Amino acid sequence: MSEIKQALEQKIVSRQAAVVVIGMGYVGLPLAVEKAKAGFQVTGLDCDSQRVQMINEGKNYILDVSDDEMRRLVASGKLSATDSYSALVGADIIVICVPTPLTTNRDPDISFIETVADGIVRYLRPGQLITLESTTYPGTTEKVILPKLAVKGLKAGQDFFLAYSPERVDPGNRHYNTRNTPKIVGGVTPQCLDLACLFYRQTISKVIPVSSPAVAEMTKVFENTYRSVNIALVNEIMMLCDRMGIDVWEVVDAAATKPFGIQTFYPGPGVGGHCIPVDPYYLVWKAREYDFDTRLIELSGHINLQASYYVVEKVRDALNSRHKCINGAKILILGVAYKKDIDDLRESPALKIISILRRLGATIVYHDPYIPSLILEEQSTVALSSKILTQDEISASDCVLIITDHSSIDYSWVCRHAQLVVDTRNVTKDFRESREKIYRI
Repeated sequence: MSEIKQALEQKIVSRQAAVVVIGMGYVGLPLAVEKAKAGFQVTGLDCDSQRVQMINEGKNYILDVSDDEMRRLVASGKLSATDSYSALVGADIIVICVPTPLTTNRDPDISFIETVADGIVRYLRPGQLITLESTTYPGTTEKVILPKLAVKGLKAGQDFFLAYSPERVDPGNRHYNTRNTPKIVGGVTPQCLDLACLFYRQTISKVIPVSSPAVAEMTKVFENTYRSVNIALVNEIMMLCDRMGIDVWEVVDAAATKPFGIQTFYPGPGVGGHCIPVDPYYLVWKAREYDFDTRLIELSGHINLQASYYVVEKVRDALNSRHKCINGAKILILGVAYKKDIDDLRESPALKIISILRRLGATIVYHDPYIPSLILEEQSTVALSSKILTQDEISASDCVLIITDHSSIDYSWVCRHAQLVVDTRNVTKDFRESREKIYRI
């Protein structure tokens, strides 16, 4: 065993390793908090000065992080934040948790990863472990990051250590969190793998090594592509059931009683979050390099997008049933976050649905207890603010459209006072009162 590797192992086991987490969002901040709780000295590095200030003041902005733990860790000096790469000077372990969005043409945008790698190489020294957690296409760690780090002449697996370990964050999940969600790790060399697994085992109950970073990268995009394809299937069944006059929710619930051979997915207004609407396109893009056409994966993306247009059609049909036109109608949207009981607006289908309805001439107001305001990027930037949910606001709307089924909303009360309700989440399934004015997708 090399002296460099042995020294870093000792630092990890004794929790004396200095950790820098780059990107303090939904992945980075919970990870930083978990490492600081374990006794590591953790610095969060982020280009957002507001995030940096909030962390240093002990103010939490992620629902999955405990406010009390955050304040305690900052007060104890175990957790701090900065916007300067000079924080890497004393870093033993660097974890990259930056966004990986899509371009307007739905191609991968790994510019944040590349920028971070360029920043790291300026401070790279022997004895450092770098792990990438950002979702990306297979080959990124070894073909993008490794060449950038190698320009200083240091050798991976000997002088420094590089691995990929995909994030598996599910915002709002009350059962699975950073600590108890199994962690996949792939190292550039066996030595890299050993150190990365050792690091993650300090705070994560189960660590699963795989043979390479590419396997770990493919695992991540496969997991979310699997969900995208299955959601697309049930969304297509939803649209077919609508044509046939069959209740798709009853079909899904009935199929779920089979004890083998099926996993339950539910229809909805589209897909949201950073993973499902984005990750499959990373695989689609990469497949083209190998002259491979990922037809099923691409089709699932089209179907899930079509689900948002289908919701608009249901609103149009519901209004038509009351002899009203969508042009000029006031529509109250309930819930714009991409899933219930969280404050995450990323890629939410509500944004697409609102934009389509506005183009058709509808007046849109919304209520979401987790999203106080939102920006629509249309022909011109449009800002909307969440309305207080009152009886007057509900009754004055031509249609109430339930997109996100937040637990804090009394849907029975909403339906009593609404003129018309379109329910995309089946929250009105058991309602007997007001049934005549409720339309479910």
